[in-house]
Amino acid sequence: MTALHPMSGALDADADALLRRYDEVRSHTEALALPLSPEDQTVQSMPDVSPTKWHRAHVTWFFETFLLAQEEERFAPFQDQYWFLFNSYYEAIGPRYSRPERGLISRPGAHEVGDYRRNVDDRVRDLLGALDGGALERLAPTVELGFHHEQQHQELLLMDIKHVLSVNPLRPVYAGAPLPPSEPDALGWVDVDGGLVEIGHEGLGFSFDNELPRHQQWLEPFRLADRLVTNGEWLEFMADGGYRRPELWLSDGWGKVRGEGWQAPFYWTEVDGVWLEHTLNGTWPVDPGLPVTHVSHYEADAFATWAGCRLPTEAEWEHAVVSTGAAVAAGNLADTATFHARPAPAATGGLRQVHGDCWEWTSSAYLPYPGFHPPAGAIGEYNGKFMSGQMVLRGGCALTPDGHARPTYRNFFPPGARWAMSGVRLADGGEPVTTRG
Repeated sequence: MTALHPMSGALDADADALLRRYDEVRSHTEALALPLSPEDQTVQSMPDVSPTKWHRAHVTWFFETFLLAQEEERFAPFQDQYWFLFNSYYEAIGPRYSRPERGLISRPGAHEVGDYRRNVDDRVRDLLGALDGGALERLAPTVELGFHHEQQHQELLLMDIKHVLSVNPLRPVYAGAPLPPSEPDALGWVDVDGGLVEIGHEGLGFSFDNELPRHQQWLEPFRLADRLVTNGEWLEFMADGGYRRPELWLSDGWGKVRGEGWQAPFYWTEVDGVWLEHTLNGTWPVDPGLPVTHVSHYEADAFATWAGCRLPTEAEWEHAVVSTGAAVAAGNLADTATFHARPAPAATGGLRQVHGDCWEWTSSAYLPYPGFHPPAGAIGEYNGKFMSGQMVLRGGCALTPDGHARPTYRNFFPPGARWAMSGVRLADGGEPVTTRG
């Protein structure tokens, strides 16, 4: 979760453009919720998951709190208690309802949340339509931050409902259908020059504050795998005792393996000797040609150790993607409506799968860039206070909205997190991944 820096670019201060974009983003959230029943939207299946209706309400609360409350004449909240129920972690705004207990909020229901959204939408449209050019220019960064904040929650909505549906014994389908079975191609390697490189957002267009300031880092020459690690390669890791060999694991990771009984990626289940994978398209036999998804940083690191490789740093990942031209490649993001990682496209000698499919764990702890300063006020809580105990992921996933991710985007999760759509790209090494004895 990240935040807008005051110096990052924003949309032109044009009321019509802002309103078109506002309607586009807000309507897409409702389209994602449309296949779900009110009961689906209320369930919280574990503490990390938020109910769908909570996501719909929280992003609305964001516009009400950071736009309407600041700018609307004679402002009054839609409902006093909503400020408490749908505040996520903004201490400066006031108290908030416990995150692990969001599933206990049976009221307001999904329909009432829709009423809340419509009320705030009407008021935002009225506000933006009435502002003069100077006021629009001043508020455009906050409005655009609201767009990107809502896009983050669109991705989280899909990640979370995937878990909700996975614990239903009926394993209901959210949308779509699986791709035909595939076979992985050989893993290739891309050599990348090192030296003194620049990392971070260049300042043109939107960025979150944790992508700034742009700065220099020294990198030794390195190599990156040209594609993501596949399910087939992960099955080899498992067959070679990957989840039973403590020498492959970081100490905290091995504690997770033993304490939580990890034997396979998060959504894999073995039935009569066959590994099945739960997806938003249903539950199906594991496809060896697809990228492995829903593995933690601990698992990614253990696999890399088993393969005789390592995970890239976030600076290596960003420099490689930008310097090799991979940044302009198309990817498997949410606009493809696959809702799952796809097989790697044909090898080209360059990097593949850098946009979408699954977020890629790096070996970098989530820390501030040199010279980083969070924005003043409650907005400053969006990002900087989480720079402890987290690891950086890069690239985007099949649930990330189109236009939301970019090469400098820094996603982050705790190293043990598995419910996010995360995968693995190897660094260094020189041979295709094979079983290591």
